[in-house]
Amino acid sequence: MAGQASLILISVFGFLAILGIPLAISLTAAAFASVLLMVPVDMALFTSAQKMVASLDSFSLLAVPFFILSGVMMNSGGIAIRLVNFAQLLAGRIPGSLAQTNIAGNMLFGCISGSAIAASTSIGGVMIPIQADNGYHRPFAAAVNIASAPTGMLIPPTTAFIIYSLVSGGTSVAALFLGGAMAGTLWGLGLMAMTLIVAKKRGYKLADRPTLKIAVKTTLDAIPSLLLIVFVIGGIVMGIVTPVEASGIAVIYTMLLAFVIHRTKPITEFPKFLLETAEMTGAIMLLLAASAALSFSMAFTGIPAAVTSLVLGISENPIIVLLIINVLLIVIGCFMDIGPAILIFTPILLPIAQQIGVDPVHFGVIMIFNLAIGTITPPVGTGLFIGASVAKVKVEQAIVALLPFYALLFVILFLVTYWPGLTMSLPRLFGF
Repeated sequence: MAGQASLILISVFGFLAILGIPLAISLTAAAFASVLLMVPVDMALFTSAQKMVASLDSFSLLAVPFFILSGVMMNSGGIAIRLVNFAQLLAGRIPGSLAQTNIAGNMLFGCISGSAIAASTSIGGVMIPIQADNGYHRPFAAAVNIASAPTGMLIPPTTAFIIYSLVSGGTSVAALFLGGAMAGTLWGLGLMAMTLIVAKKRGYKLADRPTLKIAVKTTLDAIPSLLLIVFVIGGIVMGIVTPVEASGIAVIYTMLLAFVIHRTKPITEFPKFLLETAEMTGAIMLLLAASAALSFSMAFTGIPAAVTSLVLGISENPIIVLLIINVLLIVIGCFMDIGPAILIFTPILLPIAQQIGVDPVHFGVIMIFNLAIGTITPPVGTGLFIGASVAKVKVEQAIVALLPFYALLFVILFLVTYWPGLTMSLPRLFGF
């Protein structure tokens, strides 16, 4: 019976997905159909609905809409150009300085806005034309922007880790933030090293050295935005505030930046920001509820146990098991947004990882890292297509220019996966 229920779950979900039915509805329908085979209709309805409602009855979930609202205001609040100028100040004397600025800008803006797409369009939209005007090969400029945009998925504050924390049963958000910061920084620094090698080979010139007056002004302009990272991450890690309180602080502080300090947006724009936040939050919450019904159904039908037996039946060697998980997650990341992927596959893959001794924090970083790479990987990585569009180059040209960056990212993924100390050192330092 359990095998039949599993087949129904997979078949219903696949059929509805092919028809283009929204993911949350497809997940809920598949979960209900599989449970219906094993229990009466009224019990299936009651239990599925109860699991969905209970999954949203969490105080920690309040952090999600607040961080989204903060990111929405950051994206629209004229923060990008200030961070670009500051990034150029930091990277201006490194070979390939304009490309290095793009990378640093994506790291800074991505973590503040919480969106790889926002970073790619905001920072790349500014930096790629400048690089092209200064003799940089446009596909190379596109590759640099595409490869560095996903760092915002790892460097906190990011809602990806908050969602993973909830789905994984309460893994520490602070520990995930610290581990993600290490992995995201390693990603960015690796890209900078690769860019330096290419820039030296192609003879890209350095940016002009700024005067002391310009350097001071640029730094002062950027400090208010950068302080958001200090307040949010520092407060959570030091135990001064909870993630929910930190998200509220982020909203208040971002409002001050957008409406008072920088005055890039009138206060009359605030209702539009709220509407956009409500739309994004509603989609995430519906997915969370649907994933709870799916998790219950999978546990009821024994799918996680079956997948665990299948994977461990291939090999019980942790190296092989993690390799299988990595390949699976990268493929998933190519076809699915990071939020739904976390919701669906964490309940399936985390038990496997724990069975071979992988810490939930470490696995969370591995999972987000893989899914982030998937967003810029062909055939359908959304970050790849958006980045190519921003740069006004063909996707094929961008892929060719991205090849050395792909190789580098897979090396870093290998290190993050098989050297836990890289991502776990900071969490352990702070007692997690």
